[in-house]
Amino acid sequence: MSKRIVILGAGESGTGSAVLAKAKGLDVFVSDKGTIAEKYKAELDGIGVQWEEGQHTEALILNADEVIKSPGIPDKAALIKALKEQDTPIISEIEFAARYTNAQLHCITGTNGKTTTTSLTYHILQKAGLNVGLGGNIGQSFARQVATGNFDHFVLELSSFQLDNTYTARANNGVICNITPDHLDRYDYELQNYINSKFRVTQNQTADDLFIYCADDELTVQNLAQQKGNAKPMPFSIYKTLSYGAWLEGNQMIIKLTEDDSNPFTMLIEEFALKGKHNIYNTMASAIIAKALNIRKEVIRESLTDFKNVEHRLESVGKVRGMEFINDSKATNVNSAWYALESVERPIIWIAGGVDKGNDYTMLKPLVREKVKLIVCLGVDNRKIHEAFAKDVKMLVNTTSMPEAVHVAYKMGEQGDTVLLSPACASFDLFENYEDRGRQFKRAVKNL
Repeated sequence: MSKRIVILGAGESGTGSAVLAKAKGLDVFVSDKGTIAEKYKAELDGIGVQWEEGQHTEALILNADEVIKSPGIPDKAALIKALKEQDTPIISEIEFAARYTNAQLHCITGTNGKTTTTSLTYHILQKAGLNVGLGGNIGQSFARQVATGNFDHFVLELSSFQLDNTYTARANNGVICNITPDHLDRYDYELQNYINSKFRVTQNQTADDLFIYCADDELTVQNLAQQKGNAKPMPFSIYKTLSYGAWLEGNQMIIKLTEDDSNPFTMLIEEFALKGKHNIYNTMASAIIAKALNIRKEVIRESLTDFKNVEHRLESVGKVRGMEFINDSKATNVNSAWYALESVERPIIWIAGGVDKGNDYTMLKPLVREKVKLIVCLGVDNRKIHEAFAKDVKMLVNTTSMPEAVHVAYKMGEQGDTVLLSPACASFDLFENYEDRGRQFKRAVKNL
């Protein structure tokens, strides 16, 4: 009999896993407690995979040899507890797909910056003519691409949830962009559990691999010593001069992979397509991977110059009446919002709020006092934002829809202001997800 694989969750990750499992001749069943999108139902039917929606039928799940769990399902769920009690292996899509590919894996995690770093790394590798796929938390699922393609490289954006059920997958290049408190509700409100989750990106690395990390990030550096990785550490910094890694000398980035590297990569930071301090970090991490793969300097330089940033991440939507509108809907935590506020030079009207994930807004207060003239709250419950910033801005206004928020910001702003959507919160109170929130923002700006 073939091995029985049960997949919990039928989004892109779960459906991609089903495609791969079926291609490998496994007995597959997909269960989703919510509603499955029509396109995925049609796909599962097309390959002959049984599925259910709106429920989890325990009799069809607890008999699994192995379970592939959607990253969105918490370990606290009763069904997951029942599976663990009977010692059923529970793995991630990333773990499952990695078994079936010999491609080099370039795995990027971090609280912030991982989407940009992943997209930029993919852009460089593509431009260099490498046979490369893009997956993980972005684009098509890794499993689907392993099933249907034959890539030599994958650039994978990995969330902590995706790393949690990953055990044997090996990153040839593993990156932690930074670590700041996030998703603590999923980690028993223990920051260390979240940190340990991020460091899983380096757990199976060998001495031939690179562990690329920010030497300016306090939590990463503090935890380096406790992590028993075998990879060669490769730091990047904008404040320290390093003997190898990536660093700045004046306004020039220098990258060396060894102390005696006689062929360093150098580039002026003014030439980077991505602006802002946080994007220097993202650029450094991507460029280290490119140099490690011996990509030609001209290709790296050109890629760093012509890259277009991802949608919903500090995306300029345009100007109306001399006011610039920036869509940073992907900023679902405090640290992301800090980067956004830090990178804007002009007076800010800040649209913020949504589902608060236990946020501590303290780190934002100095920037808000310095740069923000008005906060437009966009959420069902805005009390925490009012409590945090009442003394830091002249006015806070409550709104309950995106058109209303944009209209208020527009009416109360003036020429030279920047209207910044950078919510610092999840989107699920008023929107389907951060993409829906960002698209509604762009639509509302166009309708002004």
